[in-house]
Amino acid sequence: MLTITKELHDKIVAHARKDHPDEACGVIAGPAGTDRPERFIPMLNAARSPTFYEFDSADLLRLYREMDDRDEEPVVIYHSHTATEAYPSRTDITYANEPGAHYVLVSTAECGNDEGPFSFRSFRIVDGVVTEEDVEIAGAS
Repeated sequence: MLTITKELHDKIVAHARKDHPDEACGVIAGPAGTDRPERFIPMLNAARSPTFYEFDSADLLRLYREMDDRDEEPVVIYHSHTATEAYPSRTDITYANEPGAHYVLVSTAECGNDEGPFSFRSFRIVDGVVTEEDVEIAGAS
């Protein structure tokens, strides 16, 4: 199960809405070995695409060096789907290379940039196998 604060949940959703119609992407880092998402790191979708996301390789290298220096790891890797459901695509599954991470998908297909319905789901992706997991939003009323 992914346990995430309401503040981090809302930041992911806001980023997804802001970047719509392109896919948004980013990472939430946490202390190594804790499975606790703490530090929100929105990233630029280098592909600038409504159907694909790609981290800029230089930005990603810089991020991993920074996380290493801070004894952190990627707890959540998130991105949005702008026209389809919040479920990993074949491409998402192929590029999922952090077996310990929670892969969060937000679908903005219904709301676009506006307030309105969205879908927020979390998955584990290990060796090409996708398993959906529950999401607990801490601090939500």
